[in-house]
Amino acid sequence: MHREELAAVAAEHQRHLDTFAHHILVCAGLGCPGNQAIVAALRREIAKQKLQNQVLVRKTGCMGLCALGPLVLVLPGEITYQTVSPDDAADIVASLGQEPVERLRLPPDLPFLTRQHKNVLALSGRIDPENIRDYIAAGGYGALCAALADMRPVDVVRCIQKSGLRGRGGAGYPTGLKWATVAKAPGNRKYLICNGDEGDPGAFMDRSILESTPHAVLEGMIIAAYAVGASQGYIYVRAEYPLAIKRLKLAIREAECRNLLGHSICGLSFDLTIQIRLGAGAFVCGEETALIESVEAHRGIPRPRPPYPAEKGLWGCPTLINNVETYANIPPIVERGPGWFSALGTDRSKGTKVFALTGKIRHAGLVEVPMGMSLREIIFDIGGGIPDGRAFKAVQTGGPSGGCIPEEFLDTPVSYESLNELGSIMGSGGMIVIDETSCMIDVVKYFMEFSMEESCGKCVPCRVGTVQVHRLLTRFQERRATAADLAMLEDLCDLIQHASLCGLGQSAPNPVLSTLHHFRQEYLDRIVPAEPTTEGQA
Repeated sequence: MHREELAAVAAEHQRHLDTFAHHILVCAGLGCPGNQAIVAALRREIAKQKLQNQVLVRKTGCMGLCALGPLVLVLPGEITYQTVSPDDAADIVASLGQEPVERLRLPPDLPFLTRQHKNVLALSGRIDPENIRDYIAAGGYGALCAALADMRPVDVVRCIQKSGLRGRGGAGYPTGLKWATVAKAPGNRKYLICNGDEGDPGAFMDRSILESTPHAVLEGMIIAAYAVGASQGYIYVRAEYPLAIKRLKLAIREAECRNLLGHSICGLSFDLTIQIRLGAGAFVCGEETALIESVEAHRGIPRPRPPYPAEKGLWGCPTLINNVETYANIPPIVERGPGWFSALGTDRSKGTKVFALTGKIRHAGLVEVPMGMSLREIIFDIGGGIPDGRAFKAVQTGGPSGGCIPEEFLDTPVSYESLNELGSIMGSGGMIVIDETSCMIDVVKYFMEFSMEESCGKCVPCRVGTVQVHRLLTRFQERRATAADLAMLEDLCDLIQHASLCGLGQSAPNPVLSTLHHFRQEYLDRIVPAEPTTEGQA
């Protein structure tokens, strides 16, 4: 499909959409259960009122505010309805062109709706993820056509380098530098992998992106393959994401039918095939070398590095690995230019970041904000604060690999560097809010148990060390710990952190270390007082 053909498809589909006076968009993500029944009820009511030629009902991806789902968006007017049920269909249809249904309507000035800066999520909840024409009409695949027609591979790499985009999978490695390394690596065969093995408890950013805008991820992957010279790509996604897998498979078929994937893409001498590989839920396979082992049909255990995958990865060939959100950032960067992206965020953390805001928070859901926004703004403005009048205690970022940040640091701007300074990490974007009713030792024991069970067992520091830390945390939890246990806990965390083979073990002590620093008194309160000694006793 050439640029002209793409424009023709976009114009034709937009004309079709414009024939309807009203659009009712229904969130069809996993966060809004019962959405199929709502769609059916709306369509029945529209048929009953003989409005089929005036009102179009479309299923979309996640609209973000999962705590108040199911969500329905009515256009024009940008009217968002919350906690919708099939019984509300008649009232919603009757309100079209009239006054909104106030009992269902979200306040239009709700900070959750107004304070975000959507880039990756710009089309989420706005298009049908199972219809490529919806994506094309919204500008989709325009960046790909522009890159193939107007840019050399080296120009694309430089564009990403200038943007300042860093990997959104956790480590924050400069994306353009990784691309340049793969592009320069010798070899006739190179591979491309999308890491969709999202395993952090409380995280659902990648799942929602794959469910909502699968074509954005594909477009980013195709541009990346062109830039680095890859001809075969894989999307590694965990099997627990059936809706994401279904929509990815459909998106790949649609892209192939439109000559946007496969052989001679857009009529050029550029070939790329993309396959899906299903993960069995092993958290360690989120580590890129373990993921490579799994794609090769081996047991998913990490490899020593170097060599790095960019030099010797899948089947010994140079391999580019980025996560879902990273690839979804590529099309708008190429389309709008690197300067647009680098103008967002902070000096060293550019652009926006998607977070899964969960835990003891009023407006739990998916949010996208510029780097540099403070934790306080995210939690109390966008997230609506702590429910039931309880006090904020901490926020845990980065999943099992992250740390717990107390109230005194709520005004910290969110960036890779600032979170690292507090003993936490950005991670893939999980953000769990903890209120005053939670014991921090209970929290970190949960995460340590997760890391202990998910350890691949290859290296002793992680395999044995996480078990011993978990046992020590149990002693603190049961108020049986001693001062020696506290010293041992700190020594073990240091050992695991510096001697483990991969990122899972190296970061597993982070929740413990951050709470030992910020919430040390909770540990001291659970230490058994030493027995007094009798003077002169043998």
